[in-house]
Amino acid sequence: MDVIKLPETGGRTRTQKRVRPPKPGNQEQKRRRNAESLAVLGEKDSSVKLLEELVFGAEDELVEKLVEDEDQAGVLSLEDQDQEPVDSDGEGEAPLQLRPSRTAAWVDEDDELEEEVDMKHRYRRDLVRGEAESTMSKQKLQQRMRDQFQRSMGGTPSWAENKKTKDKGEHTVMRETGDKLFSCSTELWPLLLFVFQMKKCLHANSARPSEDRLTTVQFHPSAQVVMTAGLDQSVSLFQVDGKTNPKIQSIHLERFPVHKAQFSLDGEMVIATSLKNKMFYLYDMMEGRITPVHTVRGLNEARVKDFSVCPEGGALLLNGTNGYLHLLTLKTQEVVRSMKINGNVTGVAFSNDGSKVFTNSEEGEVYVWDMRSSRCVNRFTDDGCVKGTSIAASRNGQYLACGSQSGVVNVYSQEACLNSANPKPLKAVMNLLTSATSLTFNPSSEILAIASRAEDEAVRLVHLPSLTVFSNFPIAKRKVVYRASCLDFSPHSGFFSLANNKGHAPLFRLLHYRDF
Repeated sequence: MDVIKLPETGGRTRTQKRVRPPKPGNQEQKRRRNAESLAVLGEKDSSVKLLEELVFGAEDELVEKLVEDEDQAGVLSLEDQDQEPVDSDGEGEAPLQLRPSRTAAWVDEDDELEEEVDMKHRYRRDLVRGEAESTMSKQKLQQRMRDQFQRSMGGTPSWAENKKTKDKGEHTVMRETGDKLFSCSTELWPLLLFVFQMKKCLHANSARPSEDRLTTVQFHPSAQVVMTAGLDQSVSLFQVDGKTNPKIQSIHLERFPVHKAQFSLDGEMVIATSLKNKMFYLYDMMEGRITPVHTVRGLNEARVKDFSVCPEGGALLLNGTNGYLHLLTLKTQEVVRSMKINGNVTGVAFSNDGSKVFTNSEEGEVYVWDMRSSRCVNRFTDDGCVKGTSIAASRNGQYLACGSQSGVVNVYSQEACLNSANPKPLKAVMNLLTSATSLTFNPSSEILAIASRAEDEAVRLVHLPSLTVFSNFPIAKRKVVYRASCLDFSPHSGFFSLANNKGHAPLFRLLHYRDF
């Protein structure tokens, strides 16, 4: 075979990389630098040792000093605590010596002085137990406030009890503290947390919103029905289910903007009054008949505006001008008797049995009338009130709430208001910044709803057993309540609604109550 020969490379061989020989002076330079670094470190170590000797002394002296201190204090080490101490001769036990107590390096003389607090201030009056306690030390005041808080919470909580109390057993502790808990049903115990569980529902009048400001919202006393009325000259009835709230019926009153509408005691009739009209309407829901009442015998008033349905039924108490109150019977449509107070009437509230009526005046005075004799049995000034605006009484006969133009709502004991000429409020609720125009107790007398129609979202709920305002109402981040002019609870407190200036009746489901 023929082979093609490649050209020769010319005898060139593969070259290797040459390594430079180390210079003779490099090793000596490195040794010299290392020696200088060690010398510097040595100087630093010697300076540090010198400083330690000046502060603590030499090492041998420090050890000797520690041994001497230990012998003088006579304190056993942790390793020797489990052994029986013996003296140096091994005979008997050596007595243990405690470490001497240390004295404070600096004492402030002002710490020993007890600063006195003025107890005559209106915020501290409920903490005073006698007239002699005009002043009180800060420590005693803190203890008094702590005791009051524990009483409002129903006693000391279980996690704060001492070991001796816990050893009694769970059932014994619950039996002993059960009487101290406030009088409400078992499902209401979460209210102690002052956070109300509720759910926002569809507006009660969503099937027929009002074209103008709503002035009235009221639940039927026995049926699952709510009524709304307003300045659009209409009265509407809705079934309450919390989901669709369908409309039952709606009536239109020609040229009659409704100022107030209310169910009769039996729930079969609706009474409606206007703003500037002496006439009022009676709407019989059973027969579907609307009856206008043009004149009332014995009534010398230019208009019929505010009224209250008497708990005994069959009668209305009309708010007249110049401080007059007129008792009107619906059967004969005539005034049977009248009562008068100083100043104009701003609110009326009946006692639970209807035998007494509380009247609030513009001058800040509260009058208590006996309905059978039409005689004033008591009269007192609302604490700190300049001009009264509203009043409400609880159904259990325990509380009386008085609202003022400043927004303060005083909660009194009804018993004190009936018997004392100068009752002191149990609590002054100051969560409203404008005039308190609406007050309503729930049927179980455990919650007080307060509102002002002068400002948006000015509605609060007060937990009465602890006299504390719930912190989570209104619950929505955006405006829902707006300006509320009327408040009401359903017969078993399952629902809460209000009438606002937007023509809506926001509805809330109160989850602490099971029934409507």
